[in-house]
Amino acid sequence: MKKLDVNSDMYRIVGCAMKVRHTLGNGFSESVYEKALQIELLDAGFSVRLQVRIPVFYKGVNLHRDYVADVLVNDSIIVELKAVRCLAKVHEEQIGHYLEATGLKEGLLVNFGNKRGLEWRLTTS
Repeated sequence: MKKLDVNSDMYRIVGCAMKVRHTLGNGFSESVYEKALQIELLDAGFSVRLQVRIPVFYKGVNLHRDYVADVLVNDSIIVELKAVRCLAKVHEEQIGHYLEATGLKEGLLVNFGNKRGLEWRLTTS
């Protein structure tokens, strides 16, 4: 797992996700974690939007098939949520593709479903 700068927004976002996981545990749907994470992120002073439609481009052409981001933080960081037993390579590849297609630079994949604790992966383009 990549080490985060303690002064970064990503560090603070992961901290918010840890609070949600600690409070709710595992076993809920992604939508429950999404709303709880929104509360934590807003309390931490972030701008937060849920289920945000982001246009996808191919060779500079808008495909008019929007990607819907679970959480968009400060209009620049995609947070993709999962509630699965464990993260798989396909989940990491998915957020990488989202960043590439949307032109955003930072993404965070967060899994609340692992019984052992919160899983997260940082992705940058």
